[in-house]
Amino acid sequence: MEPSFNPVDYAVPGFIILVLIELVWAHRRSPDSYEPRDTLVSLAMGLGSTVVGAALAGVVALAAFWLYDHRVATLGWGLAAWIACFVLDDFNYYWAHRTGHRVRWFWASHVNHHSSQHYNLSTALRQTWSGFIALSFLFRIWPAFIGFHPAMIAFCGGLNLIYQFWFHTEAIDKCPRWFEAVFNTPSHHRVHHATNPVYLDRNYAGVFIIWDRLFGTFQGELRDEKIHYGIVRQLGSFNLLWVAFHEWIGIARDVWNAPWGAKLGYVWRPPGWSHDGSRDTSDSLRARWIAARNQPRGENPPE
Repeated sequence: MEPSFNPVDYAVPGFIILVLIELVWAHRRSPDSYEPRDTLVSLAMGLGSTVVGAALAGVVALAAFWLYDHRVATLGWGLAAWIACFVLDDFNYYWAHRTGHRVRWFWASHVNHHSSQHYNLSTALRQTWSGFIALSFLFRIWPAFIGFHPAMIAFCGGLNLIYQFWFHTEAIDKCPRWFEAVFNTPSHHRVHHATNPVYLDRNYAGVFIIWDRLFGTFQGELRDEKIHYGIVRQLGSFNLLWVAFHEWIGIARDVWNAPWGAKLGYVWRPPGWSHDGSRDTSDSLRARWIAARNQPRGENPPE
């Protein structure tokens, strides 16, 4: 049977209830978890993302159905197809998410999700307005070409998004070890939202953390490394339009000012890349952190 609804629509009341519960917890246990202006920006970003998504859903659906019309097989609606589609969609999410951190063009769309310096359930709602511009949806719809129905892909993508809501919190410390080994959790995703050099560009998983373990991007939460949230160069602003589009503006500015041979580098290289080496990428920041950590006491760290 083909699904006829978006599961995210049915999850919204649950999202609201969980945010209210966390607000009560934060008031008693962690007052700094919420900042009113920051929360309002996150909610506005979520609302804008919903409106943009609804407006452009038809275009994405047309692209997916075009692929399905040219499919190489028909995989049907059996249980095995559902399971395979869900796992494949999460695999695709991992690579879309990883690319969203490692290629500046895609980072420009994804960065606003990381721009909050607070980590709470409202942060999960801080979603992009420009995913369509970045063409990020191409990572998720290609399974239609091998025979998964677009409605099945969309439904599994909705379930994936619902799962990702609950772990944007500091209210849960660690889950059971077997669960932490297989699934994404609050602990794993706190690492992903951190600006600490050791945590940068780690734990891209949506549902299954096994992708990070398999592809060498896993980093556990360290007890001696207090997490700081946000982005390497904090916005310092609650201006909604700046939150939504600041990195696109940054790309345009860098491309305009760069030498001709370096212009594309500011689009397709990692965030922080510069043609003259004057900026830091996550790799250079992590390398410096490791070097300093391994430096024998009494010696000056490398410059």
